[in-house]
Amino acid sequence: MIYSDSEIARLRKVIVHRPDDGIGRVSPKRAEELLFDDIVYLPQMQAEHDIFRKILEYCIGADNVLETEQLLEESLYDLSSRNNLINDVLEFEELPQNYSNYFSGLSSKELANVLITGYLKEEAHVFFDPIPNFIFTRDIAVTIKDHVIITKAAKDARQRENLLTRFIFANHPLFEGMLADGKIIDLNNLEAFPPSKNGEKVSIEGGDIMMIANDYIFIGCSERTTDHAIQSLSKVLFEKGLVKHIAQINIPADRTMMHIDTIFTRISEDDIVCYKPTVFDGNSSNVIVHHANSSKSSIYASVKDFVHAEINPEMNFIFSGKGKSPYQEREQWTDGCNLVALKPGVGITYDRNHVTADAFCDAGYTILPAEDLLKQAKLGNFDFDKLENTIISIPSGELSRARGGSHCMTCPILRERL
Repeated sequence: MIYSDSEIARLRKVIVHRPDDGIGRVSPKRAEELLFDDIVYLPQMQAEHDIFRKILEYCIGADNVLETEQLLEESLYDLSSRNNLINDVLEFEELPQNYSNYFSGLSSKELANVLITGYLKEEAHVFFDPIPNFIFTRDIAVTIKDHVIITKAAKDARQRENLLTRFIFANHPLFEGMLADGKIIDLNNLEAFPPSKNGEKVSIEGGDIMMIANDYIFIGCSERTTDHAIQSLSKVLFEKGLVKHIAQINIPADRTMMHIDTIFTRISEDDIVCYKPTVFDGNSSNVIVHHANSSKSSIYASVKDFVHAEINPEMNFIFSGKGKSPYQEREQWTDGCNLVALKPGVGITYDRNHVTADAFCDAGYTILPAEDLLKQAKLGNFDFDKLENTIISIPSGELSRARGGSHCMTCPILRERL
C-alpha cells in the first residue's frame, strides 16, 4: 500500500539510499558540476548514514526501510524492461550501443550497482559519472495520498536518478498496478508536461513539495522548481481531486535555500522549524494559494501569515539558530530546518545544530542523541510508541557537508492517515 496525506503522521515505510562508492569519486574539480558542495570522507559518511538507518529501523521496523539499490536490483527481473533501461542510460550518457552486450551480461546486483555508482569497482572500469545526490531520496518522488509524483530534476547531473526512479516505480512488485491505474504522475512525460509557450521547462524536485495538511500542498518556486512546472502539476492534482489547495511559495533562486525543505519542515500539529528571515518575516518571499474551485488566488506576505490564516492559527515557529545571526545562517546551511517527522512531535536532526537544539528545548522538546537511543534499543529498553516531543540527533560531520538533512534523505511512501 502507498499512501501519505501529511508530513507528520506516523511513518510506516520509507525509501533511503546509503552513500555509495560513486560519492568517493567526486573530485574538487567536478564537485560543483555534480551539485555536491564538497568532497567527503566516504567511510565516515557511510557510518553516519548507517546510524541514521538504524534509528529508522528501530522506529518503524527494518523491513519498512527500503534501499534504492536493492529496489533497482529487484526491478531488473524482466529482460525486455532491463534492456530498455540499459539502452536509455547508454543513450543519455552518450556511450556506444555495443556496451549494451556487456551490461546485459552483468548480474542484476552488479548492474544495479554500476547504474548508480557509474563504475565497476572490481575492474576499476569507469563508465560514467556518479550520481552523488541519489542519497537525497526525497527529491526523486513524492507520495500524495495514493498517488506518486515522479519528479524531474532541473540539472543534467541528476537525470540518471530520474531514469532509475521511473524504472523502479514501473517495474518493482511493490508498485505493481500503480502505472496501469493512473496513480503515477510522471513529470518526465513530455506529452503530459511539455514546456511552456515561452520555452520554460518543467522541473520540480521533491524537496520543493510538501503535503502540509490533508487538502493542502506546499510547492516551492525555487532554484530547482519553475513556475510553469507548478502550474502544470497543479492542474493535474486538481483534476484528480487529490487536493483542494496548492500553496506556491516563492523563494529566492539561491543555492543556500535550493528547496523549501531547506528553510522549514513541519514536525507536529503545532510546530514548524524554520529559517526566520524567509519563512516568518517573509523577506524576498511570498505565498500564492491556488484553489481548486476558484479562479481567484489568495496572496500572503509570508509562510507564517499563510499558515496562521489557513492551516493552524496556533502554529508555533521554532527558529534555526534561535533566529539570531550568525547562528541562524550557519545552522540553516547545515540543515537545522530540515527534519523528517517519524510521528507527530518526533523527528530526526543533525547533532551539529546546537543552537537550534536549544530552541527545540525552549519549545518543550527533549533532545535524544542517537547513541543513547541505540544503547536503549540494544538493552531492550526503547519503546517508540512511548516517545513524545523528542528530537533525535544523529552524527553529521560528513553527512551535513552534502547539503541535505534527514528530510532530504527520506522518501516516505506510507504514513498513517491523520
